[in-house]
Order: sequence, then structure tokens, then C-alpha cells
Amino acid sequence: MTPQPTADPHGTIETVFRIESPRVIAAVARMVRDVGIAEELAQDALVAALEQWPRDGVPDNPGAWLMAAARHRAVDLIRRRENYARKLAEIGRDLETTAPPEEPSALHDPDDIDDDLLRLVFTTCHPVLSPEARIALTLRLLGGLTTPEIARAFLVPEATVAQRIVRAKRTLATRNVAFEVPYGPDRAARLGSVLDVIYLIFNEGYAATAGDDWLRPALCEDALRLARVLSGLMPKEPEVHGLTSLLEFQASRATARTGPSGEPILLKEQNRSRWNRMLIARGIAALDRAGATATGAPGPYALQAAIAACHAHAYAYEETDWQTIATLYGLLSARAPSPVVELNRAVAVSMAQGPEPALAIVDAIAAEPALRDYHLLPSVRGDLLQRLGRTDEARTEFERAARQTRNEREREMLLKRAAGDGA
Repeated sequence: MTPQPTADPHGTIETVFRIESPRVIAAVARMVRDVGIAEELAQDALVAALEQWPRDGVPDNPGAWLMAAARHRAVDLIRRRENYARKLAEIGRDLETTAPPEEPSALHDPDDIDDDLLRLVFTTCHPVLSPEARIALTLRLLGGLTTPEIARAFLVPEATVAQRIVRAKRTLATRNVAFEVPYGPDRAARLGSVLDVIYLIFNEGYAATAGDDWLRPALCEDALRLARVLSGLMPKEPEVHGLTSLLEFQASRATARTGPSGEPILLKEQNRSRWNRMLIARGIAALDRAGATATGAPGPYALQAAIAACHAHAYAYEETDWQTIATLYGLLSARAPSPVVELNRAVAVSMAQGPEPALAIVDAIAAEPALRDYHLLPSVRGDLLQRLGRTDEARTEFERAARQTRNEREREMLLKRAAGDGA
């Protein structure tokens, strides 16, 4: 079928590239063994699309077009390298012919990760990078997130994230870090960062920090798929199962989280008959595996999965076991202290004990630098003030939250709450 011109080719190209770029970068990185070069080649493919698609029309399979364009550029690069290497090889031909043959076991390892995207995660989570840089770079390359979106996920300035990404790519290049699969202790050492990356990718898909859409399902699907693959790869790691369980539970609610026009639907108002019971069953099974493989206290992801399980077990909002959820958030706060965890604990406490003790928790963390521009802080505070009958103060908080969010759907919802439309 001949491609047809579209009314907004640049918008289409940007959308396609955002969705497909992680796979393109991962596939090309496997060829060139350098994630920085792979991103550059993917960007070259984007430039080619911007030049050709408006003229020739968007191809039937735009993702495959971008992949082919990037791979062709990678092949050209490899050929240029090989021409140079061939001259060196001619000089050392005698050494090459007398070298011992490669052992069969070195050609294929049954413990290898046969997935480019997951391989990319482990590569960008190399220990030569700081934990913050590992997560930022992987979110950029694997999740297709922009620098502002990553900054929002980290609750840090955009300039900080931009510097982390530039320095991370430079470090990987200067330290000659290959596009590789870690084994044994090295793999275990990188696991924490890998789990954090997958978690943040899913969260960006579950509640987009910016744009016109509340959900970005492709990111959720990628993150959940990676978590499942990782569970199969590391069946004895409880936190891998804990993360997988958490994402299964969260994904089960996806279709109930938006209305016909894409507007957000809060947990209290969701039609729970639309929750995916198959995903819930998978979440329960993964949580059981996390418990069965744990040798001590549950980790942060297993605790969050247990919280999600409490919601999943309630067939109506009124049946939610908020006291257990508040207790679990207390354990999570002790295990992985964070002002965001405390904010979530405040929500649970408000449902279990009332808004007044919850407001005390929120006010205690209101001055935390990490929450300075976090729109959910005034949003939660506004809800608590509204429930206490302090409507003028609540309106101010909802308006502040609306100014801070960069997601249009969420802004609309918050402004409605500020106007007194909706509980």
C-alpha cells in the first residue's frame, strides 16, 4: 500500500519516535556496542523521517521504517570501522591464525538475557555510573522520556537531570563499557537500579507527568514485560517478584482510571468491575512468590505490592482495609524513608483515622525540598482541608496543585475540585 500524506506529519513522527525509540536504540546498541552512539543513530533516523515522511507520506509500519533506517546507519558505521580494522588485521594475520579457537561455552551462555531492551537496562545500570545517573540514562534511552519528565520523576531540577545524562553517556564511552549482559555477582549488584528503572518507567506510563494524556499505556506495557522477564531470569529474588506483583496490580486498574474522554477517574470513583481480574490473580501469585523466596523482612517493592493487594481484594471502595494499608505504609516508611512515602501514608491514615491526624503528617513534611514543586502535596492537603470543612484553604491548595502539574488532564481535574465540583 502506498503511504499517504497526513495532515500533521511532524506530530505523527514525534509520537512514533517516542514509542519506538527505546527498541531502536536497544537494537542498534547491540550492533555498535555503545549506547551513546546508538542514541545518535536513532536520532539520525528521526531526522531522515522528518525529511521524507512529510513529502512521501507516513509508511504503513513507521516503527519498522525507523528501525531499518537506524540499522542501515549502524551498518555503515560498522563497515567504516571494519575497513580500518582490516588493515590492522592484515598486519597481525599470523597471530590470528595461531590463536586458540574460541570455546563453545563462550559463544552462547544459557544464562544470557535474550532481550535487547532488558540488556539495555543492565548496561545503563553499570556500576561506573552513580545510581541517579543509571536511572536517568535508562529512562531516557529505554523509556523514551524527555529530560523534564525524568526531572519530574526524580523531583529534581531539569538542569540536574540533563547533566546526569550527558555525564553518564560520556562515562560509558570513556570507560569503554560495552553493551553487555552481567553475570553472577555483577548482575546481582545492578539489580536494585534495574528495579528502580522499571518502576519509574511504569509510573510515567501510569500517570504521565506532562502532556494531554493521563495514561501512556506503551510505557506500562514495556515496564510490566521487563518485570516479568526479570522474574523468570531471577526466580530466587524476592524483590523482583515484589516489583512484578506491584505492577500487575497497578496495571489491573488501567482501563478504569480514565473516562470516555480520557479524563482521570480517582480510585474512589472507579468501576471495579472493570479491573482486570486476571492481572490481579497474577499479582497475587507474584506476591506469594516474593514471600516464599524472602529470607527476612519484606523489601520496599514487596511492601508496596502488599498495599496494592489490599486495594485489589476490596470489591468496593468502602471495603478497603485502610488500617492495614496505613500500617504497611508505616513499615515502608521505616524500610525506605521518603517524603513521598510519608505523603501516601498520610492519605491512608486519613481514611483509617480521619483527616486531622493525616493533616499533621502532611504539614510535618510540607517544607521538604523534594516536595517543593510536587503537585500531589497541595492536592492531598487540599483534600484533607476540604474534608475538615476548611473550604477556602482547600481551594487555594487545589489551585496551587493545578499550577504545578504539567499534565493537562490532571490540571482540569484539580481546577474542578478548586471550584467545588467533585469530592
